[in-house]
Amino acid sequence: MKRIVLLLSLVAAPAAAQQVSIPHTTFTLPNGLQVIVAEDHSTPVASVNVWYHVGSGYEKPGRTGFAHLFEHIMFEGSKNVPEGDFDNLLEAAGARNNGSTNTDRTNYYEVMPSNAVELALWLEADRMGGLLDAMSPSKLQGQRGVVQNERRQSYENQPYGMLWETASTLLYPAGHPYSWTTIGSMADLDSARVDDVNEFFRRYYAPNNASISIVGDVNTDQVRQWVTRYFSWIPRNADVERPQIALPQLAATTYTTREDRVTLPELTMIWRSDKRFSGDEAALNTLASVLTQGKSARLYKRLVYDEQIAAFTSAWNDASLLSGDFWVRVRARPDVDLDRIEAAVNEEVARIAQTPPSQEELDRVVNTMVTGFVGALETVEGKADRLNEYLYYAADPDHAEEDLARYRALTPADVQRAAQRYLAGRNHVVISFVPTGKTALAAQENQ
Repeated sequence: MKRIVLLLSLVAAPAAAQQVSIPHTTFTLPNGLQVIVAEDHSTPVASVNVWYHVGSGYEKPGRTGFAHLFEHIMFEGSKNVPEGDFDNLLEAAGARNNGSTNTDRTNYYEVMPSNAVELALWLEADRMGGLLDAMSPSKLQGQRGVVQNERRQSYENQPYGMLWETASTLLYPAGHPYSWTTIGSMADLDSARVDDVNEFFRRYYAPNNASISIVGDVNTDQVRQWVTRYFSWIPRNADVERPQIALPQLAATTYTTREDRVTLPELTMIWRSDKRFSGDEAALNTLASVLTQGKSARLYKRLVYDEQIAAFTSAWNDASLLSGDFWVRVRARPDVDLDRIEAAVNEEVARIAQTPPSQEELDRVVNTMVTGFVGALETVEGKADRLNEYLYYAADPDHAEEDLARYRALTPADVQRAAQRYLAGRNHVVISFVPTGKTALAAQENQ
């Protein structure tokens, strides 16, 4: 057990510094379940947040989409909770709940009046330990259909929706767990059988492969009693090793064009970057903001305001357990050649690689980013998820001070070096989405 107070300096300028303290207690049950409790009595609400340390990055070829499929199945009833009652019981208690899946983890959370925390813990324990007691071919078939329909709506029938799958297959070699999307392929979902699903659950949905954070108007000793009572009976499984996969550099810059039922052409450029909480992540995140955050950002000002050839610009650094991707996405005005957009992006990246941003520019971006961090910690669910995130990626929920220190310590030269090391002149992926029949608008190699 460890009681920790995090004192966070949340803005870059010392004179304007704010501090937020998040006292929390950690303990681990004998079955390996890691627990974080943070008391916050400012309002009579609380959040229960569970991370299973499995995402699509743990899947194998031919078995893609299982992590996301489980996100749906977990709401379909368990040993002592009939189908539909999970949501009904929480709604009757005034709570809301949801889940999400990415490459690295699957998350479930509830936000409720503090007098419903015990109910949420019991429900989470029942589905952690008793989901397979209620599993059936009909439930699998039903949720498989739901996920496949989600794929159609979010990918295949969504304008620009196939961007994510196209990018994954071009950025990562075949067989790499980031080479497929979280939602998986239709063929793999079709081939899933109950035995496959049961095996996946037993492997990854064990207490020693999970962590739970409880934040809000709670008593730590009482929460410890509840967690011990409801989760201790669940047996641990074999420890799960995190993927360790060698990733070769991109051999060349790759161009691809997709015709779609869209009006505006769109260009996406993606470079490989660095892992979550790596040494360069903060500089890469800041570089993305320098390019597109706010109306004075480099790409927005040039493409949207000055040249008026784009409708919007966005950039972000997507860092995960095994790798990172740096994205620049620009939706052009009607009939604008995407070669013009590509040239402008390359020029702005080269400018930063040659001349670092000004200190004023850096301060503006970092202060805005830190303000977003503060906002995420204003809710009990934000605090709960952040504590689980730090535990998973940094092996310690007491990582917030170190996290923010990276941004406080950044210099313009750090941002310049990130542009040099990862973007300027580096191989990357270029994806053009154009209206059907207008492939001439696509970015072309050697332009």
